This record gives sequence, structure tokens and C-alpha cells, in this order.
Amino acid sequence: MSLNKQIVLASRPEGAPSRENFKFIDAPLPEPEAGQVLVRTLYLSVDPYMRGRMKDTKSYAAPYALNEVIKGGAIGQVVESSEPNLRKGDLVSGMWGWQQYAAVNTADLSLIDTEEAPITAYLGALGLTGLTAYFGMEDIGKPKDGETVVVSGAAGAVGMIAGQIGKIVGARVVGIAGSDEKCAYLKEKLGFDVVLNYKKEQDMSAAIERACPDGVDVYFDNVGGDISDAVLRHINRNARIPLCGQISSYNLEKPDIGMRPQTLLLTNTALMKGFLLGDYTKSFKEGRAKLAKWIKEGHIQYEENIVDGFEQTPEAFMGLFSGDNLGKQLVKVADPE
Repeated sequence: MSLNKQIVLASRPEGAPSRENFKFIDAPLPEPEAGQVLVRTLYLSVDPYMRGRMKDTKSYAAPYALNEVIKGGAIGQVVESSEPNLRKGDLVSGMWGWQQYAAVNTADLSLIDTEEAPITAYLGALGLTGLTAYFGMEDIGKPKDGETVVVSGAAGAVGMIAGQIGKIVGARVVGIAGSDEKCAYLKEKLGFDVVLNYKKEQDMSAAIERACPDGVDVYFDNVGGDISDAVLRHINRNARIPLCGQISSYNLEKPDIGMRPQTLLLTNTALMKGFLLGDYTKSFKEGRAKLAKWIKEGHIQYEENIVDGFEQTPEAFMGLFSGDNLGKQLVKVADPE
């Protein structure tokens, strides 16, 4: 094969992203340099944070450049290597993004052990989303036995893991999701104690008060907006709030103006802390080992929504913002050889 199909950012979205913001191109097959291997993509990850990088604004990561490959998590198979630490046929994960082939530095790749977990888990429960939930809960949330944990975006890839970590330590876990199907999954399959369908609640503050009669000790915030305003009104003294995502505002063209939380944080001596997964790079091995143990023991289950076909990648990404996915959203590009 002499061509490498790629997806580049053709224009910056205004509001919700559309197919017109993406362009498919044919590029030459990359040739690995010293210290690199050629990888064939098997699975791609699409994640809400990518929407923020499509804006030309300062953030924790540089914005995507126009007409360049959209970077993101991927799983692939080594097809060409002269490096001693990686062989042809090895399965690897990395961040080479939306393209069928890539020449990648070996230092930027992680070997995948399919004896430990299924291959796709390395983009989800054992990948960036699982690790995000782990470090947000372990380092900031620190839930305890008997406390009340609330998770927004609870049916997403990060939220469902965060909620189950709360259950592992004996906390009472309340999830917030956007459909009856998702709510049923969280309660019946994952064991959440209470689940709220925010689309059916007329008054979210009253719903939180009803679901959390003893208040909220930990709030794992994935969504921001009105939902978070409602939860913050019910935090307890010394509450901890890991600030993971703000998906409700990602497609807004103007700043989201809402409740000012400072008084609630002050009077409850509460901690609200934003965090980035990159801050915990040195502890990835420890976090992945802990998650793998919980999965093997049956304490953590996870769901994946796999869209088939490289050409469907933009649609899979756009589906994140209309609530199409239950759990981790992936794109299957090819089968391993």
C-alpha cells in the first residue's frame, strides 16, 4: 500500500462540529527514521477534549493546526521496525491520531499485553480515560466509606470508572446521565445507588437534594454548566471536587456565565481542583496496575461503543456531543494481522 489516508482539521468549528470541519486526504506512506517504527492503526479514540483543541485559543494544550492530522489516542500494530525494543507484529498504543499509518518514536509508544485485558481497554478503562478517573478520585476526590459521591457525565468513559471507584471504597454513589437507558445501565449493571436523568428533572437542585439527603462529599465534575451549579449547592463541609471536564461548554462560542461558586467553597471549606492527566505521567504504571486488578476482580466493568470504519471517525466524534455513546467511544480501523 503506497498511500496513507488521513483526516485533517479543515476549518475551526463554530458551535457544534460538523462534517465540513474535517477533510480526508491521501498522503505518502510514512518512512520511519532512526528511533521510529511504522505503525498501522487498528483503533482510534475520539474524546470530548479534542473539541477544545479545535479552537484557536490558549489552553493546557496547543490548538490543532489547520490542515494537519488531528492528534489523539490510537492503538496499532508495528509493521516495520529496525528498533530492538519493538518487533513487527507488536501491538502498541500512542497518540499518532487520525491516520491509517504513522511513523512514531518508540519512546512515545506503549506495548499492549492482551493477556492483561482486551486490546480496546488500552484506549479506555486501562487508557487515558480510566487513568483520568483513577487519579481524579484517588488524588483529589479521596472518597471514604459512607460518604456520598456524585458523578456527572456518569455514563461516559471517565464517569463510569470514577463512580465504580467510589463504590469500591464503600461510598454511596449518585450518577447523573442523559437517558433512561444509560441510567438503567449505571444502576443495574454497575451498582450505582441512585441515578438521575437530567433531561427529565425539572429542578436539578431539588433532585440532588432528594438523591443526597446527607449532602455531597465528593463531586466528580465532567460536565459543568447548570448541573454543576445544582450539585455545588449541596456540598458538605470539606467536600472535594475533582474538576475533570466541562463538556456542556465545549461548543459554546461565548463564555458560559453562571453561578459564582466561591462563597460555597469558602463557607464549606471545600476543595475544587482542576487536573490534567499529564501531571501524573510518572504514576501511570501504578494506576494501570490498580485498574487492571480491579477489572480482573470484577470490581470495575466498562462499556465501549465501537464505530466501524475509518471514514466514520468524524461522525463518531460528533456523536460525543449529542449523547450517542455509552462508555468509551472508539473507531475500528482495521483488524490485527
